[in-house]
Amino acid sequence: METQTAEWIKDLMPWIIVISIFELVLKMTAMWKAGRRNQLAWFIVIGLLNTAGILPIIYLLTNKKKTSS
Repeated sequence: METQTAEWIKDLMPWIIVISIFELVLKMTAMWKAGRRNQLAWFIVIGLLNTAGILPIIYLLTNKKKTSS
């Protein structure tokens, strides 16, 4: 049983690494934008909660900078 578990984890390790990097990039981007816009509440919440990238995506989509036409 232990050998099967070790193999399963070893097979998933590349996916875990990719997802972790993706979430880190999203989190850092969202935190940087929240910091630049002086949105302290968003900055703290994004920094403290691990939501697999969901919260940073929500922030980035709802706080897009409006461009003038």
